[in-house]
Amino acid sequence: MASHRKEKAFILKRITRRQWIRLGAGAAAAALLITGGFVSRDFYTSNTNRTNTSSITSYSATKSDEVNQFQAASRGDARADIKAGLRGADANTSYVKVVINGNSRVVLGENFTDVKSVLDQGNITLEPDDAVSPSLTTKVNESTVITIDRAGSSIETAEKAIAFNTVEKKTDALPAGTKKVQEEGEKGIMQMTNLVTKAGGKVTSSNTLSAWVKKAPKSKVILIGTGSTQSDSSSSSSSSSSSSSSSSSTGSSNLGTTVPASDMQKWAHDYLLANGYSEADFSATVYIINHESGWDPTATNPSSGAYGLPQALPGSKMSSAGADWQTNYQTQLKWFLSYCNERYGSVQGAYNYWLANHNY
Repeated sequence: MASHRKEKAFILKRITRRQWIRLGAGAAAAALLITGGFVSRDFYTSNTNRTNTSSITSYSATKSDEVNQFQAASRGDARADIKAGLRGADANTSYVKVVINGNSRVVLGENFTDVKSVLDQGNITLEPDDAVSPSLTTKVNESTVITIDRAGSSIETAEKAIAFNTVEKKTDALPAGTKKVQEEGEKGIMQMTNLVTKAGGKVTSSNTLSAWVKKAPKSKVILIGTGSTQSDSSSSSSSSSSSSSSSSSTGSSNLGTTVPASDMQKWAHDYLLANGYSEADFSATVYIINHESGWDPTATNPSSGAYGLPQALPGSKMSSAGADWQTNYQTQLKWFLSYCNERYGSVQGAYNYWLANHNY
């Protein structure tokens, strides 16, 4: 039986040459898109992999927020003082932070090499069971933080009083032979931070980590009259007022005579006068040291690392006056006088600078 359906022509035979060209162009475009997609995918995947590979997996303790805050608050003060060359500091002076049972202090020194050198210059003695990080042989710089944990010990703070001085100032605003209290004295406060170890409720050891002047003492000022007697001073009101004003100005600029308040100050007073200094120089000395260290030879500022009566930066600078600089107040005072003379021309020059800048 004959078939009446038309024979199907092969579809490719029906495509004209122009259509072939169009199909070829479309296929090429599609190929480019597909290839570009694979390339782009590989590009972003590669970038993602790079990011993951370079991600931080560990953190330096010296770059923590706590350390940054410490540097801004306290180390910044130390660096500023060092840069200014205060208290004997120079370009060789460096500092490292030490944290003992959570309590921070700065250790100042020169030529730090490793952790042990810092502890030695900071006069920090280790116990056999102390845990120190990093190790004693680790090299250090100003970003290093040394941590010491002492089991069975705790940080305790205490305060002790700083005696005030009595200063006598002469004034012709008062009749000769009379005295008047211009200002009452007030004790200062020394704050101590101690590492305390106890056994059975009793203290077995207590090491002072820092001691600093929380509040400086205020001297008692007594005016000593040198003026005429009241019977001989019956001048006009305006003349009296002018004299009083002049005397008051003279009294305010007079350092006066300071009465030593301790054996330490008595030695300092006698040493100064025996070596050509004046009562005013002693008054200036007492004022500065009252504010710097409260006359504590082992005073250690936790923020700046300054040490001793004159708060030298670092304390080892005082070795130029004697090998016993760490504990001998006489050695420390001799260094103080030498420093004031060299930097400010005199002790009173250092006193005037202190009044203006609260450091010297």
